[in-house]
Amino acid sequence: MPDDPSFTLKQEEKHQMQLERLQSTLNRAYKHVPFHANRFEVIGIEPGDIATLTDIEKLPFMERADFSEHYPYELFAVPLRDIVRIHTAPGTTRNPTVSGYTPQDLDQWKSILSRAMKAAGTTPSDILQIALNPGLANWGRDYKDGAESMGASVIPNTQLSFEKHLMVLRDYKTTVLVTTPAMAGHLADYMADTGLGPASLSLHTLIFCGESADANFRKNIEDRMHVRTWTHYGLSEVPGPAIGFECSGHKGLHINEDHFLPEIVDPSTGSPLPEGKEGELVLTTLTTRAFPLIRFKTGDRARVLKEPCPCGSSLARIQWKGERTDDIMNIDGVNVHGRQVVFHLENMMSLAKDSVSLQTVYSEGRKLLEVFIRMNDEIFSDEIKELEKLLRRCEGRLRENLGVPVVIRLVESTSP
Repeated sequence: MPDDPSFTLKQEEKHQMQLERLQSTLNRAYKHVPFHANRFEVIGIEPGDIATLTDIEKLPFMERADFSEHYPYELFAVPLRDIVRIHTAPGTTRNPTVSGYTPQDLDQWKSILSRAMKAAGTTPSDILQIALNPGLANWGRDYKDGAESMGASVIPNTQLSFEKHLMVLRDYKTTVLVTTPAMAGHLADYMADTGLGPASLSLHTLIFCGESADANFRKNIEDRMHVRTWTHYGLSEVPGPAIGFECSGHKGLHINEDHFLPEIVDPSTGSPLPEGKEGELVLTTLTTRAFPLIRFKTGDRARVLKEPCPCGSSLARIQWKGERTDDIMNIDGVNVHGRQVVFHLENMMSLAKDSVSLQTVYSEGRKLLEVFIRMNDEIFSDEIKELEKLLRRCEGRLRENLGVPVVIRLVESTSP
Protein backbone atom coordinates (compact mmCIF):
# COMPACT_ATOMS: atom_id res chain seq x y z
CA MET A 1 0.00 0.00 0.00
CA PRO A 2 1.43 3.42 -0.94
CA ASP A 3 2.58 5.71 1.85
CA ASP A 4 -0.40 7.99 1.33
CA PRO A 5 -2.60 9.46 4.11
CA SER A 6 -5.63 9.58 1.81
CA PHE A 7 -5.56 5.79 1.61
CA THR A 8 -6.59 5.33 5.21
CA LEU A 9 -8.74 8.36 6.02
CA LYS A 10 -11.66 7.63 8.31
CA GLN A 11 -15.01 7.75 6.54
CA GLU A 12 -16.05 10.95 8.32
CA GLU A 13 -12.80 12.69 7.38
CA LYS A 14 -13.02 11.49 3.78
CA HIS A 15 -16.62 12.62 3.36
CA GLN A 16 -15.85 16.04 4.84
CA MET A 17 -12.92 16.47 2.46
CA GLN A 18 -15.08 15.40 -0.48
CA LEU A 19 -17.86 17.79 0.49
CA GLU A 20 -15.49 20.75 0.77
CA ARG A 21 -13.93 19.96 -2.59
CA LEU A 22 -17.33 19.36 -4.18
CA GLN A 23 -18.61 22.75 -3.00
CA SER A 24 -15.47 24.41 -4.34
CA THR A 25 -15.93 22.67 -7.71
CA LEU A 26 -19.61 23.64 -7.93
CA ASN A 27 -18.89 27.27 -7.11
CA ARG A 28 -16.12 27.48 -9.71
CA ALA A 29 -18.28 25.83 -12.38
CA TYR A 30 -21.26 28.04 -11.54
CA LYS A 31 -19.22 31.25 -11.75
CA HIS A 32 -17.12 30.48 -14.81
CA VAL A 33 -18.99 27.99 -17.03
CA PRO A 34 -22.30 29.25 -18.47
CA PHE A 35 -23.33 25.69 -19.30
CA HIS A 36 -23.31 24.76 -15.60
CA ALA A 37 -24.77 28.10 -14.45
CA ASN A 38 -27.72 27.70 -16.82
CA ARG A 39 -28.43 24.19 -15.58
CA PHE A 40 -28.44 25.37 -11.97
CA GLU A 41 -30.84 28.16 -12.83
CA VAL A 42 -33.21 25.86 -14.73
CA ILE A 43 -33.72 23.67 -11.66
CA GLY A 44 -33.80 26.67 -9.34
CA ILE A 45 -30.88 25.97 -7.03
CA GLU A 46 -27.48 27.47 -6.27
CA PRO A 47 -24.20 25.77 -5.32
CA GLY A 48 -24.83 26.65 -1.68
CA ASP A 49 -27.91 24.41 -1.71
CA ILE A 50 -25.63 21.37 -2.01
CA ALA A 51 -24.98 20.94 1.71
CA THR A 52 -24.33 17.18 1.80
CA LEU A 53 -22.79 14.67 -0.59
CA THR A 54 -26.19 13.12 -1.30
CA ASP A 55 -27.53 16.55 -2.30
CA ILE A 56 -25.62 16.13 -5.54
CA GLU A 57 -28.53 13.95 -6.66
CA LYS A 58 -30.47 17.20 -7.16
CA LEU A 59 -28.20 18.12 -10.08
CA PRO A 60 -28.64 16.99 -13.71
CA PHE A 61 -26.26 14.61 -15.43
CA MET A 62 -23.63 15.48 -18.00
CA GLU A 63 -23.35 13.29 -21.09
CA ARG A 64 -20.87 12.94 -23.92
CA ALA A 65 -23.09 14.92 -26.27
CA ASP A 66 -22.55 17.98 -24.05
CA PHE A 67 -18.86 18.00 -24.98
CA SER A 68 -19.55 18.15 -28.70
CA GLU A 69 -22.28 20.77 -28.33
CA HIS A 70 -19.94 23.07 -26.39
CA TYR A 71 -16.82 22.46 -28.50
CA PRO A 72 -14.08 23.44 -28.10
CA TYR A 73 -13.60 25.55 -24.96
CA GLU A 74 -17.05 26.40 -23.60
CA LEU A 75 -16.77 23.92 -20.71
CA PHE A 76 -13.45 25.31 -19.48
CA ALA A 77 -13.62 27.01 -16.07
CA VAL A 78 -10.41 29.01 -16.48
CA PRO A 79 -9.13 31.43 -19.15
CA LEU A 80 -7.09 29.93 -21.98
CA ARG A 81 -4.03 31.77 -20.68
CA ASP A 82 -4.14 29.44 -17.65
CA ILE A 83 -4.25 26.29 -19.79
CA VAL A 84 -0.89 24.62 -20.35
CA ARG A 85 -2.03 21.42 -22.06
CA ILE A 86 -4.95 20.58 -24.35
CA HIS A 87 -6.11 17.04 -25.07
CA THR A 88 -8.64 15.76 -27.57
CA ALA A 89 -10.57 12.50 -27.66
CA PRO A 90 -13.19 11.17 -30.08
CA GLY A 91 -16.63 12.59 -29.35
CA THR A 92 -20.05 11.25 -30.25
CA THR A 93 -20.58 13.49 -33.29
CA ARG A 94 -18.38 15.46 -35.70
CA ASN A 95 -16.71 17.36 -32.87
CA PRO A 96 -14.12 15.73 -30.61
CA THR A 97 -13.98 16.12 -26.86
CA VAL A 98 -11.53 18.84 -25.88
CA SER A 99 -10.17 18.99 -22.34
CA GLY A 100 -7.57 21.25 -20.78
CA TYR A 101 -5.13 21.20 -17.90
CA THR A 102 -3.80 23.92 -15.66
CA PRO A 103 -0.37 23.38 -14.05
CA GLN A 104 -2.20 22.33 -10.89
CA ASP A 105 -4.24 19.79 -12.87
CA LEU A 106 -1.08 18.26 -14.30
CA ASP A 107 0.40 17.97 -10.80
CA GLN A 108 -2.79 16.25 -9.63
CA TRP A 109 -2.63 13.73 -12.47
CA LYS A 110 1.00 12.99 -11.70
CA SER A 111 0.05 12.16 -8.11
CA ILE A 112 -2.92 10.06 -9.26
CA LEU A 113 -0.74 8.02 -11.63
CA SER A 114 2.07 7.75 -9.10
CA ARG A 115 -0.36 6.45 -6.45
CA ALA A 116 -1.81 3.86 -8.81
CA MET A 117 1.59 2.60 -9.92
CA LYS A 118 2.88 2.42 -6.36
CA ALA A 119 -0.19 0.33 -5.50
CA ALA A 120 0.95 -2.08 -8.22
CA GLY A 121 4.35 -2.38 -6.55
CA THR A 122 6.22 -0.02 -8.86
CA THR A 123 9.26 1.60 -7.24
CA PRO A 124 11.94 4.15 -8.24
CA SER A 125 14.17 1.19 -9.10
CA ASP A 126 11.88 0.02 -11.90
CA ILE A 127 12.24 0.58 -15.63
CA LEU A 128 8.74 1.27 -16.95
CA GLN A 129 7.88 0.83 -20.62
CA ILE A 130 4.66 2.23 -22.13
CA ALA A 131 3.13 0.47 -25.16
CA LEU A 132 -0.24 1.94 -26.14
CA ASN A 133 -1.94 2.52 -29.47
CA PRO A 134 -2.15 6.02 -31.03
CA GLY A 135 -5.66 6.57 -29.66
CA LEU A 136 -4.25 6.45 -26.12
CA ALA A 137 -1.26 8.71 -26.75
CA ASN A 138 -2.50 11.17 -24.11
CA TRP A 139 -2.55 8.40 -21.54
CA GLY A 140 0.99 7.48 -22.51
CA ARG A 141 2.09 10.99 -21.53
CA ASP A 142 0.18 10.73 -18.23
CA TYR A 143 1.88 7.45 -17.33
CA LYS A 144 5.26 8.87 -18.30
CA ASP A 145 4.79 11.94 -16.10
CA GLY A 146 3.48 9.91 -13.16
CA ALA A 147 6.31 7.38 -13.29
CA GLU A 148 8.98 10.06 -13.66
CA SER A 149 7.53 11.98 -10.70
CA MET A 150 8.06 8.93 -8.48
CA GLY A 151 11.62 8.46 -9.71
CA ALA A 152 11.18 5.44 -11.99
CA SER A 153 13.04 5.20 -15.30
CA VAL A 154 10.64 5.51 -18.25
CA ILE A 155 10.67 4.31 -21.83
CA PRO A 156 7.95 6.58 -23.30
CA ASN A 157 5.14 5.44 -25.55
CA THR A 158 6.43 4.94 -29.10
CA GLN A 159 4.71 3.26 -32.04
CA LEU A 160 6.81 0.16 -32.66
CA SER A 161 6.26 -3.25 -34.20
CA PHE A 162 5.76 -6.14 -31.79
CA GLU A 163 9.25 -7.33 -32.71
CA LYS A 164 10.71 -3.96 -31.68
CA HIS A 165 8.65 -3.81 -28.49
CA LEU A 166 10.05 -7.19 -27.46
CA MET A 167 13.56 -6.11 -28.37
CA VAL A 168 13.20 -3.10 -26.05
CA LEU A 169 11.66 -5.26 -23.32
CA ARG A 170 14.60 -7.65 -23.46
CA ASP A 171 17.55 -5.37 -24.17
CA TYR A 172 16.52 -2.42 -21.97
CA LYS A 173 15.61 -4.76 -19.10
CA THR A 174 12.09 -3.40 -18.68
CA THR A 175 10.51 -4.45 -15.38
CA VAL A 176 7.05 -2.84 -15.66
CA LEU A 177 4.98 -2.69 -18.85
CA VAL A 178 1.91 -0.45 -19.25
CA THR A 179 -0.28 -1.69 -22.09
CA THR A 180 -3.73 -2.88 -23.08
CA PRO A 181 -4.89 -6.47 -22.58
CA ALA A 182 -5.14 -6.96 -26.35
CA MET A 183 -1.55 -5.90 -26.90
CA ALA A 184 -0.35 -8.02 -23.99
CA GLY A 185 -2.06 -11.05 -25.51
CA HIS A 186 -0.33 -10.50 -28.83
CA LEU A 187 3.04 -10.00 -27.14
CA ALA A 188 2.61 -13.32 -25.35
CA ASP A 189 1.71 -15.04 -28.64
CA TYR A 190 4.65 -13.42 -30.42
CA MET A 191 7.02 -14.57 -27.68
CA ALA A 192 5.75 -18.12 -28.03
CA ASP A 193 6.02 -18.05 -31.83
CA THR A 194 9.59 -16.75 -31.76
CA GLY A 195 10.77 -18.98 -28.93
CA LEU A 196 11.53 -16.08 -26.60
CA GLY A 197 10.97 -17.34 -23.08
CA PRO A 198 10.00 -15.16 -20.10
CA ALA A 199 13.31 -15.98 -18.42
CA SER A 200 15.06 -13.83 -21.05
CA LEU A 201 13.14 -10.77 -19.79
CA SER A 202 13.38 -8.78 -16.56
CA LEU A 203 9.64 -8.08 -16.68
CA HIS A 204 7.68 -8.72 -13.49
CA THR A 205 4.62 -6.43 -13.73
CA LEU A 206 1.98 -5.71 -16.37
CA ILE A 207 -0.38 -2.78 -15.84
CA PHE A 208 -3.49 -3.05 -18.00
CA CYS A 209 -5.39 0.08 -19.02
CA GLY A 210 -7.98 1.02 -21.60
CA GLU A 211 -10.16 -2.08 -21.26
CA SER A 212 -10.94 -4.77 -18.74
CA ALA A 213 -9.55 -8.31 -18.73
CA ASP A 214 -11.29 -11.27 -17.13
CA ALA A 215 -9.67 -13.59 -14.60
CA ASN A 216 -8.97 -16.38 -17.10
CA PHE A 217 -7.19 -14.07 -19.52
CA ARG A 218 -5.11 -12.54 -16.75
CA LYS A 219 -4.06 -15.94 -15.39
CA ASN A 220 -3.11 -17.04 -18.90
CA ILE A 221 -0.92 -13.96 -19.38
CA GLU A 222 0.63 -14.31 -15.92
CA ASP A 223 1.47 -17.97 -16.49
CA ARG A 224 2.91 -17.42 -19.95
CA MET A 225 4.91 -14.27 -19.19
CA HIS A 226 5.75 -14.93 -15.50
CA VAL A 227 4.35 -11.59 -14.34
CA ARG A 228 1.67 -10.14 -12.04
CA THR A 229 -1.08 -8.15 -13.73
CA TRP A 230 -2.88 -5.06 -12.43
CA THR A 231 -5.85 -3.22 -13.86
CA HIS A 232 -6.41 0.54 -14.10
CA TYR A 233 -9.72 2.17 -15.05
CA GLY A 234 -9.89 5.52 -16.79
CA LEU A 235 -11.76 7.76 -19.20
CA SER A 236 -10.45 10.00 -21.93
CA GLU A 237 -13.18 12.54 -21.18
CA VAL A 238 -12.41 13.05 -17.48
CA PRO A 239 -9.57 13.03 -18.72
CA GLY A 240 -7.04 10.35 -17.94
CA PRO A 241 -6.20 6.85 -16.74
CA ALA A 242 -6.13 5.37 -13.24
CA ILE A 243 -9.32 6.93 -11.90
CA GLY A 244 -9.64 3.45 -10.44
CA PHE A 245 -6.75 1.10 -9.70
CA GLU A 246 -5.98 -2.28 -8.20
CA CYS A 247 -4.12 -2.65 -4.93
CA SER A 248 -2.23 -5.64 -3.55
CA GLY A 249 -5.52 -7.25 -2.53
CA HIS A 250 -6.68 -7.62 -6.14
CA LYS A 251 -10.28 -7.30 -4.94
CA GLY A 252 -11.74 -4.67 -7.25
CA LEU A 253 -10.57 -1.19 -8.18
CA HIS A 254 -10.07 1.61 -5.67
CA ILE A 255 -11.54 4.94 -6.81
CA ASN A 256 -9.41 8.01 -6.14
CA GLU A 257 -12.15 9.47 -3.97
CA ASP A 258 -10.11 12.49 -2.98
CA HIS A 259 -10.26 13.51 -6.65
CA PHE A 260 -13.56 12.00 -7.85
CA LEU A 261 -16.99 11.51 -6.32
CA PRO A 262 -18.48 8.25 -7.66
CA GLU A 263 -22.15 7.33 -7.88
CA ILE A 264 -23.93 4.22 -9.16
CA VAL A 265 -27.28 4.98 -10.80
CA ASP A 266 -29.96 3.11 -12.69
CA PRO A 267 -28.97 3.65 -16.35
CA SER A 268 -32.62 3.92 -17.41
CA THR A 269 -34.01 6.23 -14.73
CA GLY A 270 -30.90 7.92 -13.29
CA SER A 271 -32.04 7.03 -9.77
CA PRO A 272 -29.28 6.21 -7.28
CA LEU A 273 -28.86 2.51 -6.54
CA PRO A 274 -28.09 0.91 -3.16
CA GLU A 275 -24.48 -0.03 -2.44
CA GLY A 276 -23.65 -3.36 -4.05
CA LYS A 277 -26.16 -3.05 -6.90
CA GLU A 278 -24.78 -2.88 -10.43
CA GLY A 279 -25.60 0.19 -12.50
CA GLU A 280 -23.98 3.02 -14.41
CA LEU A 281 -20.92 4.71 -12.95
CA VAL A 282 -21.29 8.49 -12.63
CA LEU A 283 -18.28 10.66 -11.78
CA THR A 284 -17.87 14.21 -10.50
CA THR A 285 -14.42 15.77 -10.45
CA LEU A 286 -13.37 17.25 -7.11
CA THR A 287 -9.93 18.75 -7.79
CA THR A 288 -9.91 19.46 -11.54
CA ARG A 289 -9.69 23.20 -12.14
CA ALA A 290 -9.73 23.62 -15.92
CA PHE A 291 -12.39 21.11 -16.91
CA PRO A 292 -14.80 20.33 -14.05
CA LEU A 293 -17.33 17.59 -14.74
CA ILE A 294 -20.49 17.35 -12.65
CA ARG A 295 -22.33 14.03 -12.59
CA PHE A 296 -20.81 12.76 -15.83
CA LYS A 297 -22.49 9.54 -17.02
CA THR A 298 -19.61 7.30 -18.03
CA GLY A 299 -21.67 4.59 -19.73
CA ASP A 300 -19.64 1.98 -17.80
CA ARG A 301 -21.41 -0.65 -15.73
CA ALA A 302 -20.01 -1.10 -12.24
CA ARG A 303 -20.97 -1.82 -8.66
CA VAL A 304 -19.51 -0.71 -5.34
CA LEU A 305 -17.94 -3.50 -3.28
CA LYS A 306 -19.06 -3.45 0.34
CA GLU A 307 -16.42 -5.61 1.99
CA PRO A 308 -13.33 -3.97 3.54
CA CYS A 309 -10.26 -4.23 1.33
CA PRO A 310 -7.42 -6.49 2.51
CA CYS A 311 -4.96 -3.64 1.89
CA GLY A 312 -6.58 -1.55 4.63
CA SER A 313 -7.48 1.41 2.41
CA SER A 314 -10.73 3.25 3.05
CA LEU A 315 -11.02 4.34 -0.60
CA ALA A 316 -14.19 2.89 -2.14
CA ARG A 317 -13.80 0.02 -4.58
CA ILE A 318 -15.78 -0.90 -7.66
CA GLN A 319 -16.12 -4.05 -9.70
CA TRP A 320 -15.73 -3.22 -13.39
CA LYS A 321 -16.02 -5.82 -16.14
CA GLY A 322 -15.96 -3.58 -19.19
CA GLU A 323 -19.70 -3.85 -19.86
CA ARG A 324 -21.53 -0.73 -21.05
CA THR A 325 -24.98 0.83 -20.83
CA ASP A 326 -24.78 2.28 -24.35
CA ASP A 327 -23.64 1.26 -27.84
CA ILE A 328 -20.12 2.66 -27.57
CA MET A 329 -17.47 0.12 -28.56
CA ASN A 330 -14.12 -0.23 -26.84
CA ILE A 331 -11.34 -0.95 -29.33
CA ASP A 332 -8.00 -1.58 -27.68
CA GLY A 333 -8.80 1.01 -25.03
CA VAL A 334 -10.39 3.68 -27.27
CA ASN A 335 -14.13 4.35 -27.11
CA VAL A 336 -15.79 4.58 -30.53
CA HIS A 337 -19.38 5.67 -31.13
CA GLY A 338 -21.22 4.47 -34.21
CA ARG A 339 -22.51 7.97 -34.99
CA GLN A 340 -18.93 9.18 -35.44
CA VAL A 341 -18.26 6.49 -38.02
CA VAL A 342 -21.41 7.26 -40.01
CA PHE A 343 -20.73 10.99 -39.91
CA HIS A 344 -17.27 10.65 -41.45
CA LEU A 345 -18.47 8.18 -44.07
CA GLU A 346 -21.39 10.40 -45.07
CA ASN A 347 -18.96 13.23 -45.73
CA MET A 348 -16.98 11.09 -48.17
CA MET A 349 -19.57 8.95 -49.98
CA SER A 350 -23.29 8.69 -50.67
CA LEU A 351 -24.85 6.27 -48.23
CA ALA A 352 -28.35 4.87 -48.08
CA LYS A 353 -30.14 5.00 -44.74
CA ASP A 354 -29.00 2.25 -42.37
CA SER A 355 -26.38 1.08 -44.86
CA VAL A 356 -23.55 0.88 -42.33
CA SER A 357 -23.01 -1.81 -39.68
CA LEU A 358 -20.08 -2.21 -37.31
CA GLN A 359 -18.36 -4.88 -35.31
CA THR A 360 -15.08 -5.37 -33.50
CA VAL A 361 -12.82 -8.25 -34.50
CA TYR A 362 -9.37 -9.55 -33.60
CA SER A 363 -6.72 -9.67 -36.31
CA GLU A 364 -3.09 -10.60 -35.69
CA GLY A 365 -3.65 -10.25 -31.96
CA ARG A 366 -5.17 -6.75 -32.14
CA LYS A 367 -8.76 -5.59 -31.91
CA LEU A 368 -9.92 -3.48 -34.82
CA LEU A 369 -13.10 -1.86 -36.12
CA GLU A 370 -14.70 -3.63 -39.07
CA VAL A 371 -17.10 -1.43 -41.04
CA PHE A 372 -19.58 -3.06 -43.43
CA ILE A 373 -21.17 -0.86 -46.10
CA ARG A 374 -24.09 -2.31 -48.01
CA MET A 375 -23.83 -1.73 -51.74
CA ASN A 376 -26.11 0.68 -53.56
CA ASP A 377 -26.18 2.37 -56.96
CA GLU A 378 -24.71 5.60 -55.60
CA ILE A 379 -21.48 4.12 -54.33
CA PHE A 380 -21.11 1.31 -56.86
CA SER A 381 -18.77 2.13 -59.72
CA ASP A 382 -17.58 0.24 -62.77
CA GLU A 383 -14.17 1.69 -61.98
CA ILE A 384 -13.19 -0.78 -59.30
CA LYS A 385 -9.84 0.88 -58.76
CA GLU A 386 -11.52 4.21 -58.04
CA LEU A 387 -13.91 2.58 -55.59
CA GLU A 388 -11.01 0.88 -53.84
CA LYS A 389 -9.19 4.22 -53.57
CA LEU A 390 -12.30 5.78 -52.04
CA LEU A 391 -12.57 3.01 -49.47
CA ARG A 392 -8.90 3.36 -48.54
CA ARG A 393 -9.34 7.13 -48.13
CA CYS A 394 -12.34 6.46 -45.87
CA GLU A 395 -10.29 4.02 -43.81
CA GLY A 396 -7.58 6.63 -43.44
CA ARG A 397 -10.10 9.30 -42.37
CA LEU A 398 -11.58 6.99 -39.75
CA ARG A 399 -8.17 5.93 -38.42
CA GLU A 400 -7.10 9.56 -38.15
CA ASN A 401 -10.25 10.72 -36.35
CA LEU A 402 -10.92 7.68 -34.16
CA GLY A 403 -7.39 6.62 -33.35
CA VAL A 404 -8.09 2.92 -33.95
CA PRO A 405 -7.32 0.46 -36.78
CA VAL A 406 -10.19 0.26 -39.29
CA VAL A 407 -11.11 -2.05 -42.16
CA ILE A 408 -14.01 -1.25 -44.52
CA ARG A 409 -15.77 -4.00 -46.46
CA LEU A 410 -18.51 -3.78 -49.10
CA VAL A 411 -21.28 -6.34 -48.72
CA GLU A 412 -24.54 -7.25 -50.40
CA SER A 413 -27.80 -5.76 -49.16
CA THR A 414 -28.09 -8.22 -46.27
CA SER A 415 -26.29 -7.66 -42.97
CA PRO A 416 -22.89 -9.35 -42.43
